[in-house]
Amino acid sequence: MATQSPFSWLVDAANTLRAKLPADLPQSFTPPAWAVAEVQQRVVLFLNHVLMQEPAARDRLQRQRGRQVQVCWRDQVFQCAFTPAGLIEFIAPDASTHASAKAPDLVLRVNEPSPFELVKTVAQGEKPAIRIEGDVQLAAEVNWLIDHVRWDPEEDLSRLIGDAPAHTLAQNAKRAVDALRSFVKQQASKAAP
Repeated sequence: MATQSPFSWLVDAANTLRAKLPADLPQSFTPPAWAVAEVQQRVVLFLNHVLMQEPAARDRLQRQRGRQVQVCWRDQVFQCAFTPAGLIEFIAPDASTHASAKAPDLVLRVNEPSPFELVKTVAQGEKPAIRIEGDVQLAAEVNWLIDHVRWDPEEDLSRLIGDAPAHTLAQNAKRAVDALRSFVKQQASKAAP
């Protein structure tokens, strides 16, 4: 007898929601510019927080100071530069459109147009397909960062609630993420012909 996934209700809810939404919603929905800018600022703050805990990554980025990277997905553009401190500086969209603005040294274009497929790919622990334009050495450094730098939420949590409770919470969260990842892979294999 096959056992049913404890997340079967989630699949049903996702299918019901997808059926009620317009078919072109992922392509037609455009968030307001202020919301995009705020999210991008928060992403930079988070990335800098992670980089502050990784001296080797900061050393590598210090060698790339002043270089700019642009990430494009559909009509969204995120551009940043590396600082002399080995951190990331956000470049506002209006600053990058001026005639005197420096062109990015590296452009990374995410090929997957569907946000659902993109989330599924990332949830399965894979990298989405990306087209790379520009400096190959800088692309190698960015790839190294993606492969080797990880946020340690348990360390941050332990500063707030202590080591033992943080470890317990982190283990439970890891189990939940592993179960969700397994569920996504199982659903993807069922959907594949």
